[in-house]
Amino acid sequence: MKTSAILRRGRGKARRAAHGSAIEAGARAGFVARGVIYFLVGMLALRIAFHDGGGSGDRAGGAGQADRGGALSEMAQKPFGSVLLWATGVALVGMAVWRLSEAAFGAAGPDGRKVTTRAASGARAVFYGFVSLSVLSFAAGIGGSGSGAGDRQSQDITARVLDLPMGRWITGVAGAVVVGAGLWTAGQAVLRKYHKDLRMSEMSERMRRAVDVTGVFGGTARGIVFATAGGFLVAAAVSHEPGKAKGMDDTLRSLAETPVGPWLLAVIAAGLAAFGLFSCACGRWHRT
Repeated sequence: MKTSAILRRGRGKARRAAHGSAIEAGARAGFVARGVIYFLVGMLALRIAFHDGGGSGDRAGGAGQADRGGALSEMAQKPFGSVLLWATGVALVGMAVWRLSEAAFGAAGPDGRKVTTRAASGARAVFYGFVSLSVLSFAAGIGGSGSGAGDRQSQDITARVLDLPMGRWITGVAGAVVVGAGLWTAGQAVLRKYHKDLRMSEMSERMRRAVDVTGVFGGTARGIVFATAGGFLVAAAVSHEPGKAKGMDDTLRSLAETPVGPWLLAVIAAGLAAFGLFSCACGRWHRT
């Protein structure tokens, strides 16, 4: 009886901590950090579109890689770059911890305690834990997180999976899941499903319009990038060629190879920058 009471009290304290000010501050800082990275990726992709045409073989034009590593490299070149990198990594740890608390105790909102919602929060906690580790590794000068690493890692991981028994099926299913996630992300943005997660009633009319413009445009662009990357993964599985798998930089550059040329890349790049701004707004208005 005493043991169960102690466990109940411990769980109650953990739940209160999960909804406390420290976790909330970590979540809000994490949204801002994510926004800064996406904004920088969008700016780098715009530079690629207008500087070297965006072709996947045109990396000598001076534009950095349009991926997380490229964004971190860009950040490192700014005044107090090292401080910014460490702050970004720590903020993303805060995001991971917040998502983990949602998985353990439920998220804000009427559907926050659903199994599917908590499972999604758990998956996001793992994802942001990995991202925060990569950012902190870069800040500490440990290799593997730099510009262009995403493309190399995508191909290396795909090659290893393809060598497994039923590796083509595993890769194909993973690619299809990424395609589905991308389309779902874009659809959620178009339908403005993010409204339920934001305190829209506390915003001014001008802020609501800005959030909707950046949320719809940015979320749709982000979903398209995910879906395109998933399509390349499926192509790698079908052809058994790991080189067809692409990270974010190669995925974005491939958009410039469509009949409309670099203009599609420019539109998607602007959308990613818009998503960065939307994410920063989430840092202020998201329900935690």
